[in-house]
Amino acid sequence: MCSGCSSLSLALSLFTNSHTLSSDRGGSIPVEIRTAVELQRINLIHRHLARLSEAAMSQSSLPASSIAPLKCSRADGIHTQEETDGNPIYDPHVIDAKMVQKLVYDGLVWSSLHGLVVGDRAVQRSGTVPGVGMVHAPFSLLPMAFPEGHWKQAGELAPIFNELIDRVSLDGQFLQDSLSRTKRVDEFTSRLLDIHARMMEINKKEEIRLGLNRSDYMLDAQTKLLLQIEFNTISSSFPGLSCLVSKLHRNLLSHYGIHLGLDYVKVPKNAAVDQFADALAKAWCEYNNSRAIVMIVVQPEERNMYDQHWLSALYNTHGVATVRKTLAEIDGESELLADGTLIINGEAVAVVYLRAGYAPTDYPSESEWRARLLMEQSSAIKCPSVAYHLAGTKKIQQELAKPNVLERFLNDKDDIDRLRKCFAGLWSLDDSDAVRDAIERPELYVMKPQREGGGNNIYGDDVRENLLRLQNEGTEENAAYILMQRIFPTVSPAFLIRQGICHKEHAISELGVYGAYLRNKERVIVNEQCGYLMRTKVSTSNEGGVAAGFAVLDSLYLT
Repeated sequence: MCSGCSSLSLALSLFTNSHTLSSDRGGSIPVEIRTAVELQRINLIHRHLARLSEAAMSQSSLPASSIAPLKCSRADGIHTQEETDGNPIYDPHVIDAKMVQKLVYDGLVWSSLHGLVVGDRAVQRSGTVPGVGMVHAPFSLLPMAFPEGHWKQAGELAPIFNELIDRVSLDGQFLQDSLSRTKRVDEFTSRLLDIHARMMEINKKEEIRLGLNRSDYMLDAQTKLLLQIEFNTISSSFPGLSCLVSKLHRNLLSHYGIHLGLDYVKVPKNAAVDQFADALAKAWCEYNNSRAIVMIVVQPEERNMYDQHWLSALYNTHGVATVRKTLAEIDGESELLADGTLIINGEAVAVVYLRAGYAPTDYPSESEWRARLLMEQSSAIKCPSVAYHLAGTKKIQQELAKPNVLERFLNDKDDIDRLRKCFAGLWSLDDSDAVRDAIERPELYVMKPQREGGGNNIYGDDVRENLLRLQNEGTEENAAYILMQRIFPTVSPAFLIRQGICHKEHAISELGVYGAYLRNKERVIVNEQCGYLMRTKVSTSNEGGVAAGFAVLDSLYLT
Protein backbone atom coordinates (compact mmCIF):
# COMPACT_ATOMS: atom_id res chain seq x y z
CA MET A 1 0.00 0.00 0.00
CA CYS A 2 1.30 3.48 -0.87
CA SER A 3 1.45 5.08 2.59
CA GLY A 4 1.24 8.84 2.32
CA CYS A 5 -0.19 8.73 -1.25
CA SER A 6 -3.77 7.60 -0.62
CA SER A 7 -4.82 11.02 0.60
CA LEU A 8 -4.16 13.31 -2.35
CA SER A 9 -5.81 16.35 -0.82
CA LEU A 10 -2.90 17.19 1.47
CA ALA A 11 -2.52 20.98 1.70
CA LEU A 12 0.75 22.49 0.45
CA SER A 13 2.32 24.54 3.24
CA LEU A 14 5.65 26.13 2.30
CA PHE A 15 8.33 27.28 4.76
CA THR A 16 11.32 29.55 4.30
CA ASN A 17 13.83 27.20 5.87
CA SER A 18 12.88 24.62 3.28
CA HIS A 19 14.88 25.71 0.31
CA THR A 20 18.55 24.83 0.53
CA LEU A 21 19.30 21.25 -0.49
CA SER A 22 23.02 21.32 0.17
CA SER A 23 24.59 24.72 0.50
CA ASP A 24 25.13 27.81 -1.57
CA ARG A 25 27.94 28.84 -3.86
CA GLY A 26 29.33 32.16 -4.87
CA GLY A 27 31.93 34.81 -4.29
CA SER A 28 32.78 37.67 -1.99
CA ILE A 29 31.35 41.10 -2.76
CA PRO A 30 34.31 43.10 -4.07
CA VAL A 31 35.30 46.52 -2.85
CA GLU A 32 36.24 47.46 -6.41
CA ILE A 33 33.85 46.53 -9.21
CA ARG A 34 35.80 46.31 -12.44
CA THR A 35 33.22 45.04 -14.93
CA ALA A 36 29.56 45.58 -15.65
CA VAL A 37 28.97 41.86 -15.21
CA GLU A 38 30.33 41.96 -11.67
CA LEU A 39 28.26 45.04 -10.84
CA GLN A 40 25.10 43.39 -12.12
CA ARG A 41 25.84 40.27 -10.11
CA ILE A 42 26.44 42.18 -6.89
CA ASN A 43 23.26 44.22 -7.35
CA LEU A 44 21.31 41.00 -7.83
CA ILE A 45 22.77 39.59 -4.62
CA HIS A 46 21.92 42.76 -2.70
CA ARG A 47 18.35 42.83 -4.02
CA HIS A 48 17.95 39.13 -3.33
CA LEU A 49 19.11 39.45 0.27
CA ALA A 50 17.00 42.57 0.79
CA ARG A 51 13.82 40.88 -0.43
CA LEU A 52 14.47 37.84 1.71
CA SER A 53 15.16 40.06 4.71
CA GLU A 54 11.82 41.84 4.22
CA ALA A 55 10.08 38.48 4.05
CA ALA A 56 11.74 37.34 7.25
CA MET A 57 11.02 40.63 9.06
CA SER A 58 7.33 40.40 8.16
CA GLN A 59 7.14 37.32 10.40
CA SER A 60 8.90 38.88 13.40
CA SER A 61 6.14 37.84 15.76
CA LEU A 62 7.33 34.25 15.61
CA PRO A 63 9.94 32.92 18.04
CA ALA A 64 13.51 33.72 17.02
CA SER A 65 14.39 30.04 16.85
CA SER A 66 11.86 29.29 14.11
CA ILE A 67 11.85 30.17 10.43
CA ALA A 68 8.76 32.06 9.44
CA PRO A 69 6.21 30.32 7.21
CA LEU A 70 5.28 32.38 4.15
CA LYS A 71 2.06 32.18 2.19
CA CYS A 72 2.77 30.97 -1.35
CA SER A 73 0.38 33.62 -2.68
CA ARG A 74 2.66 36.33 -1.25
CA ALA A 75 5.77 35.05 -3.08
CA ASP A 76 8.17 36.75 -0.66
CA GLY A 77 11.26 34.82 -1.64
CA ILE A 78 9.36 31.58 -2.05
CA HIS A 79 7.67 30.42 -5.19
CA THR A 80 5.70 27.36 -6.05
CA GLN A 81 6.22 25.74 -9.41
CA GLU A 82 2.99 27.33 -10.62
CA GLU A 83 4.30 30.81 -9.83
CA THR A 84 7.74 30.50 -11.41
CA ASP A 85 7.43 28.12 -14.34
CA GLY A 86 3.81 28.56 -15.43
CA ASN A 87 1.86 25.34 -15.12
CA PRO A 88 3.27 22.45 -13.06
CA ILE A 89 4.07 19.28 -14.97
CA TYR A 90 1.53 17.42 -12.86
CA ASP A 91 -1.04 18.14 -10.15
CA PRO A 92 -0.87 15.60 -7.30
CA HIS A 93 -4.38 16.59 -6.25
CA VAL A 94 -5.97 15.17 -9.39
CA ILE A 95 -3.85 12.05 -9.88
CA ASP A 96 -5.99 9.06 -9.03
CA ALA A 97 -4.75 7.13 -5.98
CA LYS A 98 -4.86 3.87 -7.93
CA MET A 99 -2.69 5.44 -10.62
CA VAL A 100 -0.13 6.43 -8.00
CA GLN A 101 -0.12 2.87 -6.64
CA LYS A 102 0.47 1.50 -10.15
CA LEU A 103 3.35 3.91 -10.70
CA VAL A 104 4.93 3.02 -7.37
CA TYR A 105 4.62 -0.73 -7.96
CA ASP A 106 6.00 -0.56 -11.49
CA GLY A 107 8.79 1.75 -10.36
CA LEU A 108 9.85 -0.65 -7.61
CA VAL A 109 9.79 -3.63 -9.98
CA TRP A 110 11.83 -1.75 -12.59
CA SER A 111 14.39 -0.67 -9.97
CA SER A 112 14.82 -4.22 -8.76
CA LEU A 113 15.24 -5.65 -12.25
CA HIS A 114 17.66 -3.00 -13.51
CA GLY A 115 20.05 -2.53 -10.59
CA LEU A 116 18.75 0.74 -9.17
CA VAL A 117 19.74 -0.52 -5.72
CA VAL A 118 21.84 0.27 -2.65
CA GLY A 119 22.79 -1.67 0.44
CA ASP A 120 20.16 -1.82 3.18
CA ARG A 121 21.47 -0.21 6.37
CA ALA A 122 19.43 -2.68 8.39
CA VAL A 123 21.46 -5.61 7.02
CA GLN A 124 24.88 -5.95 8.59
CA ARG A 125 26.87 -7.17 5.57
CA SER A 126 25.09 -5.02 2.97
CA GLY A 127 28.07 -2.69 2.67
CA THR A 128 30.71 -5.40 2.25
CA VAL A 129 29.24 -8.37 0.38
CA PRO A 130 27.64 -7.75 -3.04
CA GLY A 131 24.12 -9.12 -3.37
CA VAL A 132 23.45 -9.17 0.38
CA GLY A 133 20.78 -6.86 1.78
CA MET A 134 19.91 -4.96 -1.37
CA VAL A 135 17.08 -2.42 -1.39
CA HIS A 136 15.92 -0.02 -4.07
CA ALA A 137 17.71 3.33 -4.08
CA PRO A 138 15.49 6.19 -2.87
CA PHE A 139 13.92 7.85 -5.91
CA SER A 140 11.32 10.35 -6.97
CA LEU A 141 8.29 8.75 -8.61
CA LEU A 142 8.10 11.38 -11.36
CA PRO A 143 10.73 13.76 -12.79
CA MET A 144 11.15 17.36 -11.65
CA ALA A 145 10.38 20.28 -13.96
CA PHE A 146 13.44 22.26 -15.04
CA PRO A 147 13.71 25.07 -17.63
CA GLU A 148 15.42 23.92 -20.81
CA GLY A 149 17.41 27.16 -21.09
CA HIS A 150 19.02 26.68 -17.70
CA TRP A 151 19.66 23.02 -18.51
CA LYS A 152 21.61 24.07 -21.60
CA GLN A 153 23.46 26.72 -19.60
CA ALA A 154 24.62 24.15 -17.05
CA GLY A 155 25.84 21.86 -19.80
CA GLU A 156 27.80 24.64 -21.49
CA LEU A 157 29.51 25.51 -18.20
CA ALA A 158 30.88 21.99 -17.67
CA PRO A 159 33.90 22.11 -20.02
CA ILE A 160 34.78 25.63 -18.83
CA PHE A 161 34.84 24.52 -15.19
CA ASN A 162 36.82 21.41 -16.17
CA GLU A 163 39.51 23.56 -17.77
CA LEU A 164 39.51 26.02 -14.86
CA ILE A 165 40.04 23.34 -12.22
CA ASP A 166 42.83 21.75 -14.23
CA ARG A 167 44.68 25.05 -14.44
CA VAL A 168 44.12 25.78 -10.76
CA SER A 169 45.58 22.38 -9.89
CA LEU A 170 48.81 23.34 -11.66
CA ASP A 171 49.27 26.49 -9.59
CA GLY A 172 50.66 24.95 -6.42
CA GLN A 173 51.56 28.26 -4.83
CA PHE A 174 48.01 29.56 -5.28
CA LEU A 175 46.62 26.48 -3.54
CA GLN A 176 49.11 26.67 -0.69
CA ASP A 177 48.67 30.42 -0.17
CA SER A 178 44.86 30.37 -0.40
CA LEU A 179 44.59 27.56 2.17
CA SER A 180 47.42 28.67 4.45
CA ARG A 181 45.15 29.98 7.24
CA THR A 182 42.80 27.01 6.89
CA LYS A 183 45.80 24.73 7.31
CA ARG A 184 46.43 26.07 10.82
CA VAL A 185 42.95 25.16 12.11
CA ASP A 186 41.80 22.22 9.96
CA GLU A 187 43.89 19.09 10.49
CA PHE A 188 42.39 17.22 7.53
CA THR A 189 43.12 20.00 5.05
CA SER A 190 46.54 20.41 6.66
CA ARG A 191 47.45 16.78 5.96
CA LEU A 192 46.39 17.11 2.32
CA LEU A 193 48.44 20.30 2.00
CA ASP A 194 51.46 18.52 3.51
CA ILE A 195 51.27 15.83 0.82
CA HIS A 196 50.84 18.50 -1.83
CA ALA A 197 53.84 20.43 -0.50
CA ARG A 198 56.00 17.30 -0.60
CA MET A 199 55.09 16.80 -4.25
CA MET A 200 56.05 20.42 -4.96
CA GLU A 201 59.38 19.95 -3.17
CA ILE A 202 60.36 16.99 -5.36
CA ASN A 203 58.96 18.74 -8.44
CA LYS A 204 56.48 15.91 -9.05
CA LYS A 205 54.61 16.56 -12.29
CA GLU A 206 51.24 15.05 -13.17
CA GLU A 207 51.64 15.01 -16.94
CA ILE A 208 48.50 12.91 -17.45
CA ARG A 209 45.59 14.37 -15.51
CA LEU A 210 42.09 12.93 -15.20
CA GLY A 211 39.14 14.73 -13.64
CA LEU A 212 35.72 13.13 -13.18
CA ASN A 213 33.91 16.12 -11.73
CA ARG A 214 30.43 17.35 -10.86
CA SER A 215 29.22 20.92 -10.57
CA ASP A 216 26.08 21.35 -8.45
CA TYR A 217 23.49 24.09 -9.01
CA MET A 218 20.18 25.40 -7.77
CA LEU A 219 17.74 27.57 -9.70
CA ASP A 220 17.02 30.60 -7.53
CA ALA A 221 13.30 31.40 -7.46
CA GLN A 222 13.75 35.15 -6.86
CA THR A 223 16.32 36.02 -9.49
CA LYS A 224 15.63 33.15 -11.92
CA LEU A 225 19.41 32.60 -11.96
CA LEU A 226 21.19 29.27 -12.07
CA LEU A 227 23.59 29.51 -9.12
CA GLN A 228 26.46 27.16 -8.39
CA ILE A 229 26.55 25.46 -5.00
CA GLU A 230 29.90 23.72 -5.26
CA PHE A 231 32.31 21.95 -7.57
CA ASN A 232 33.17 18.35 -6.69
CA THR A 233 36.57 17.02 -7.77
CA ILE A 234 36.70 13.84 -5.67
CA SER A 235 34.28 10.91 -5.53
CA SER A 236 31.56 12.52 -7.67
CA SER A 237 28.94 9.95 -6.82
CA PHE A 238 25.93 8.46 -8.62
CA PRO A 239 27.01 8.49 -12.29
CA GLY A 240 25.67 4.93 -12.42
CA LEU A 241 22.39 5.20 -10.54
CA SER A 242 21.51 8.63 -11.95
CA CYS A 243 21.41 7.12 -15.45
CA LEU A 244 19.04 4.44 -14.21
CA VAL A 245 16.62 6.97 -12.70
CA SER A 246 16.42 8.79 -16.04
CA LYS A 247 15.65 5.46 -17.74
CA LEU A 248 13.09 4.64 -15.03
CA HIS A 249 11.22 7.90 -15.54
CA ARG A 250 11.29 7.58 -19.32
CA ASN A 251 9.91 4.05 -18.92
CA LEU A 252 7.12 5.08 -16.56
CA LEU A 253 6.09 8.02 -18.74
CA SER A 254 6.14 5.88 -21.88
CA HIS A 255 3.44 3.74 -20.21
CA TYR A 256 1.51 6.28 -18.13
CA GLY A 257 2.44 9.65 -19.67
CA ILE A 258 -0.77 9.83 -21.69
CA HIS A 259 -2.77 9.68 -18.44
CA LEU A 260 -0.55 12.26 -16.74
CA GLY A 261 -0.20 14.63 -19.68
CA LEU A 262 3.57 14.07 -19.76
CA ASP A 263 5.89 13.18 -22.64
CA TYR A 264 8.80 10.87 -21.86
CA VAL A 265 11.02 12.49 -24.51
CA LYS A 266 11.25 15.58 -22.31
CA VAL A 267 13.29 13.57 -19.80
CA PRO A 268 16.87 13.96 -21.12
CA LYS A 269 18.80 10.79 -21.76
CA ASN A 270 21.65 10.36 -19.30
CA ALA A 271 24.93 8.72 -20.33
CA ALA A 272 27.03 9.74 -17.32
CA VAL A 273 28.30 6.26 -16.47
CA ASP A 274 29.23 5.41 -20.07
CA GLN A 275 31.12 8.67 -20.52
CA PHE A 276 32.94 8.31 -17.19
CA ALA A 277 33.88 4.76 -18.17
CA ASP A 278 35.15 6.00 -21.54
CA ALA A 279 37.28 8.64 -19.81
CA LEU A 280 38.76 6.06 -17.42
CA ALA A 281 39.52 3.72 -20.32
CA LYS A 282 41.16 6.50 -22.32
CA ALA A 283 43.28 7.42 -19.30
CA TRP A 284 44.31 3.76 -19.01
CA CYS A 285 45.35 3.86 -22.68
CA GLU A 286 47.45 6.98 -22.11
CA TYR A 287 49.36 5.18 -19.35
CA ASN A 288 50.50 2.81 -22.13
CA ASN A 289 50.79 -0.47 -20.23
CA SER A 290 48.35 -3.08 -21.51
CA ARG A 291 48.87 -5.27 -18.42
CA ALA A 292 48.13 -2.50 -15.91
CA ILE A 293 44.82 -2.19 -14.05
CA VAL A 294 42.45 0.50 -12.81
CA MET A 295 42.29 0.59 -9.00
CA ILE A 296 39.10 1.93 -7.42
CA VAL A 297 39.68 3.19 -3.87
CA VAL A 298 36.63 2.48 -1.71
CA GLN A 299 35.50 2.69 1.90
CA PRO A 300 35.59 -0.48 4.06
CA GLU A 301 31.79 -0.47 4.16
CA GLU A 302 30.09 0.96 1.11
CA ARG A 303 26.33 0.67 0.72
CA ASN A 304 26.54 2.65 -2.48
CA MET A 305 28.78 -0.03 -4.03
CA TYR A 306 26.37 -0.75 -6.90
CA ASP A 307 26.73 2.77 -8.27
CA GLN A 308 30.49 2.13 -8.25
CA HIS A 309 30.19 -1.32 -9.81
CA TRP A 310 28.66 0.21 -12.93
CA LEU A 311 32.11 1.74 -13.45
CA SER A 312 33.98 -1.28 -12.10
CA ALA A 313 32.69 -3.28 -15.08
CA LEU A 314 35.30 -1.69 -17.36
CA TYR A 315 36.52 -5.15 -18.37
CA ASN A 316 33.15 -5.94 -19.94
CA THR A 317 32.93 -2.64 -21.82
CA HIS A 318 36.56 -1.75 -22.57
CA GLY A 319 38.65 -4.82 -21.74
CA VAL A 320 40.27 -3.04 -18.79
CA ALA A 321 40.72 -4.97 -15.53
CA THR A 322 39.73 -3.26 -12.27
CA VAL A 323 40.31 -3.96 -8.59
CA ARG A 324 38.61 -2.45 -5.53
CA LYS A 325 40.80 -1.65 -2.54
CA THR A 326 40.49 0.32 0.69
CA LEU A 327 43.19 2.75 1.74
CA ALA A 328 44.28 0.36 4.49
CA GLU A 329 44.55 -2.49 1.99
CA ILE A 330 46.61 -0.32 -0.33
CA ASP A 331 49.01 0.44 2.53
CA GLY A 332 49.45 -3.25 3.29
CA GLU A 333 49.46 -4.73 -0.22
CA SER A 334 51.20 -2.20 -2.47
CA GLU A 335 54.71 -1.05 -3.22
CA LEU A 336 56.38 1.67 -5.24
CA LEU A 337 59.06 0.69 -7.76
CA ALA A 338 62.10 2.81 -8.43
CA ASP A 339 60.60 4.11 -11.68
CA GLY A 340 57.44 5.26 -9.87
CA THR A 341 55.23 2.34 -10.87
CA LEU A 342 52.57 1.55 -8.27
CA ILE A 343 52.25 -2.20 -7.74
CA ILE A 344 49.40 -3.87 -5.86
CA ASN A 345 49.53 -7.64 -5.37
CA GLY A 346 51.96 -7.92 -8.26
CA GLU A 347 49.93 -5.85 -10.75
CA ALA A 348 50.87 -2.40 -12.06
CA VAL A 349 48.27 0.33 -11.49
CA ALA A 350 47.58 2.65 -14.41
CA VAL A 351 44.74 4.69 -12.91
CA VAL A 352 43.74 5.31 -9.29
CA TYR A 353 40.06 6.31 -9.08
CA LEU A 354 39.12 7.53 -5.60
CA ARG A 355 35.59 6.90 -4.35
CA ALA A 356 36.90 7.35 -0.81
CA GLY A 357 39.44 9.60 0.87
CA TYR A 358 37.32 12.76 0.82
CA ALA A 359 36.52 12.90 4.55
CA PRO A 360 38.54 12.74 7.80
CA THR A 361 36.70 9.55 8.74
CA ASP A 362 38.35 7.84 5.77
CA TYR A 363 41.70 8.18 7.59
CA PRO A 364 41.24 6.55 11.01
CA SER A 365 44.97 5.76 11.29
CA GLU A 366 48.34 6.58 9.76
CA SER A 367 47.94 3.56 7.49
CA GLU A 368 45.42 5.40 5.32
CA TRP A 369 47.59 8.51 5.11
CA ARG A 370 50.58 6.38 4.05
CA ALA A 371 48.47 4.94 1.26
CA ARG A 372 47.39 8.39 0.07
CA LEU A 373 51.02 9.56 0.01
CA LEU A 374 52.20 6.43 -1.77
CA MET A 375 49.60 6.85 -4.51
CA GLU A 376 50.53 10.49 -4.91
CA GLN A 377 54.22 9.65 -5.24
CA SER A 378 53.54 7.07 -7.95
CA SER A 379 53.37 7.48 -11.71
CA ALA A 380 49.77 6.20 -11.73
CA ILE A 381 47.14 8.61 -13.01
CA LYS A 382 45.24 9.89 -9.99
CA CYS A 383 41.56 10.77 -10.20
CA PRO A 384 41.86 13.06 -8.43
CA SER A 385 45.42 14.05 -7.61
CA VAL A 386 45.85 15.83 -4.30
CA ALA A 387 46.10 19.10 -6.24
CA TYR A 388 42.72 18.45 -7.89
CA HIS A 389 41.30 17.50 -4.49
CA LEU A 390 42.44 20.80 -2.98
CA ALA A 391 41.18 22.76 -5.98
CA GLY A 392 37.66 21.58 -5.11
CA THR A 393 37.67 22.87 -1.53
CA LYS A 394 35.19 25.53 -0.48
CA LYS A 395 37.92 28.03 0.29
CA ILE A 396 39.29 27.79 -3.24
CA GLN A 397 35.77 28.32 -4.60
CA GLN A 398 35.58 31.49 -2.57
CA GLU A 399 38.97 32.66 -3.79
CA LEU A 400 38.04 32.02 -7.43
CA ALA A 401 34.96 34.21 -7.04
CA LYS A 402 37.03 37.26 -6.08
CA PRO A 403 37.59 39.99 -8.68
CA ASN A 404 40.35 39.28 -11.22
CA VAL A 405 41.13 35.78 -9.91
CA LEU A 406 39.51 33.93 -12.79
CA GLU A 407 41.66 35.99 -15.15
CA ARG A 408 44.71 34.38 -13.55
CA PHE A 409 43.65 31.02 -15.00
CA LEU A 410 41.43 31.72 -18.02
CA ASN A 411 41.97 33.93 -21.05
CA ASP A 412 38.60 33.83 -22.78
CA LYS A 413 36.52 36.77 -21.54
CA ASP A 414 33.25 35.15 -22.59
CA ASP A 415 34.09 32.03 -20.59
CA ILE A 416 34.93 34.15 -17.56
CA ASP A 417 31.63 36.02 -17.85
CA ARG A 418 29.70 32.74 -18.10
CA LEU A 419 31.28 31.46 -14.91
CA ARG A 420 30.69 34.67 -12.99
CA LYS A 421 27.00 34.68 -13.90
CA CYS A 422 26.52 31.46 -11.93
CA PHE A 423 28.42 32.65 -8.82
CA ALA A 424 26.26 33.50 -5.84
CA GLY A 425 27.39 35.43 -2.76
CA LEU A 426 30.36 33.94 -0.95
CA TRP A 427 32.52 35.51 1.72
CA SER A 428 35.49 34.84 3.93
CA LEU A 429 34.85 35.13 7.66
CA ASP A 430 37.46 37.88 7.59
CA ASP A 431 34.82 40.05 5.93
CA SER A 432 33.43 41.90 8.94
CA ASP A 433 30.47 43.36 7.03
CA ALA A 434 29.35 39.95 5.81
CA VAL A 435 29.77 38.43 9.28
CA ARG A 436 27.81 41.26 10.88
CA ASP A 437 24.96 40.84 8.41
CA ALA A 438 24.96 37.05 8.88
CA ILE A 439 24.62 37.52 12.64
CA GLU A 440 21.69 39.87 12.10
CA ARG A 441 20.04 37.77 9.36
CA PRO A 442 21.33 34.21 9.73
CA GLU A 443 18.47 32.74 7.72
CA LEU A 444 20.01 34.23 4.57
CA TYR A 445 23.41 32.53 4.94
CA VAL A 446 25.07 29.12 5.20
CA MET A 447 28.36 28.40 6.99
CA LYS A 448 30.43 25.75 5.23
CA PRO A 449 33.57 23.95 6.41
CA GLN A 450 36.10 22.32 4.06
CA ARG A 451 34.19 19.03 3.98
CA GLU A 452 32.43 16.76 1.49
CA GLY A 453 29.75 14.12 1.86
CA GLY A 454 26.76 15.97 3.33
CA GLY A 455 25.67 16.83 6.86
CA ASN A 456 28.46 19.34 7.56
CA ASN A 457 26.90 22.73 6.91
CA ILE A 458 25.48 25.19 9.44
CA TYR A 459 22.09 26.89 8.98
CA GLY A 460 19.64 29.26 10.64
CA ASP A 461 20.22 30.38 14.22
CA ASP A 462 23.21 28.05 14.41
CA VAL A 463 24.95 30.42 11.99
CA ARG A 464 24.53 33.30 14.43
CA GLU A 465 25.58 31.22 17.43
CA ASN A 466 28.72 29.92 15.75
CA LEU A 467 29.74 33.33 14.42
CA LEU A 468 29.31 34.89 17.85
CA ARG A 469 31.26 32.05 19.43
CA LEU A 470 34.13 32.53 17.00
CA GLN A 471 34.15 36.26 17.68
CA ASN A 472 34.22 35.75 21.44
CA GLU A 473 36.96 33.13 21.30
CA GLY A 474 39.12 35.29 19.07
CA THR A 475 40.94 32.29 17.58
CA GLU A 476 41.80 31.47 13.99
CA GLU A 477 39.09 28.83 13.79
CA ASN A 478 37.07 31.14 11.53
CA ALA A 479 39.53 30.24 8.75
CA ALA A 480 37.99 26.76 8.70
CA TYR A 481 34.69 28.15 7.34
CA ILE A 482 33.27 30.30 4.59
CA LEU A 483 29.93 32.08 4.37
CA MET A 484 27.60 31.50 1.44
CA GLN A 485 24.44 33.22 0.33
CA ARG A 486 21.56 30.84 0.92
CA ILE A 487 19.74 29.90 -2.27
CA PHE A 488 15.95 29.68 -2.25
CA PRO A 489 14.74 27.45 -5.11
CA THR A 490 11.24 26.62 -6.24
CA VAL A 491 9.13 24.36 -4.04
CA SER A 492 7.14 21.71 -5.92
CA PRO A 493 4.92 18.76 -4.97
CA ALA A 494 6.64 15.40 -5.32
CA PHE A 495 6.21 11.72 -4.56
CA LEU A 496 9.36 10.42 -2.86
CA ILE A 497 9.89 6.65 -2.59
CA ARG A 498 11.90 5.18 0.28
CA GLN A 499 11.88 1.59 1.53
CA GLY A 500 8.98 0.81 -0.80
CA ILE A 501 6.79 3.53 0.73
CA CYS A 502 5.51 6.56 -1.17
CA HIS A 503 5.60 9.92 0.62
CA LYS A 504 3.83 12.95 -0.81
CA GLU A 505 6.02 15.94 0.04
CA HIS A 506 6.84 19.55 -0.74
CA ALA A 507 10.24 19.27 -2.34
CA ILE A 508 13.16 21.17 -3.83
CA SER A 509 15.83 19.94 -6.20
CA GLU A 510 19.51 20.35 -6.96
CA LEU A 511 21.05 19.73 -10.37
CA GLY A 512 24.52 18.24 -10.66
CA VAL A 513 26.24 18.24 -14.04
CA TYR A 514 29.06 15.73 -14.54
CA GLY A 515 32.17 16.59 -16.48
CA ALA A 516 35.18 14.58 -17.66
CA TYR A 517 38.61 16.05 -18.38
CA LEU A 518 41.66 14.14 -19.59
CA ARG A 519 44.90 15.78 -20.58
CA ASN A 520 48.35 14.45 -21.49
CA LYS A 521 50.82 17.32 -21.31
CA GLU A 522 49.53 19.90 -23.80
CA ARG A 523 47.06 17.55 -25.49
CA VAL A 524 43.45 17.71 -24.27
CA ILE A 525 41.93 14.29 -24.97
CA VAL A 526 38.55 14.67 -23.24
CA ASN A 527 36.73 17.79 -22.07
CA GLU A 528 32.99 17.33 -22.04
CA GLN A 529 29.76 17.32 -20.11
CA CYS A 530 28.88 13.77 -19.01
CA GLY A 531 25.23 13.59 -18.08
CA TYR A 532 23.59 14.76 -14.89
CA LEU A 533 22.41 14.01 -11.37
CA MET A 534 19.13 15.37 -10.05
CA ARG A 535 18.55 15.16 -6.30
CA THR A 536 15.23 16.03 -4.69
CA LYS A 537 14.46 16.32 -1.01
CA VAL A 538 11.82 17.39 1.45
CA SER A 539 11.81 21.18 1.49
CA THR A 540 12.12 21.35 5.28
CA SER A 541 15.51 19.60 5.25
CA ASN A 542 18.69 21.66 5.00
CA GLU A 543 21.14 19.03 3.78
CA GLY A 544 20.82 17.17 0.50
CA GLY A 545 23.08 14.11 0.13
CA VAL A 546 21.41 10.92 -1.08
CA ALA A 547 23.97 8.59 0.47
CA ALA A 548 23.77 10.59 3.68
CA GLY A 549 20.00 9.97 3.78
CA PHE A 550 18.68 13.46 3.07
CA ALA A 551 17.54 13.27 -0.56
CA VAL A 552 16.29 10.92 -3.29
CA LEU A 553 17.50 10.42 -6.86
CA ASP A 554 15.51 12.19 -9.55
CA SER A 555 15.65 13.27 -13.18
CA LEU A 556 14.70 16.33 -15.25
CA TYR A 557 11.56 17.15 -17.17
CA LEU A 558 12.44 19.98 -19.54
CA THR A 559 9.99 22.87 -19.69
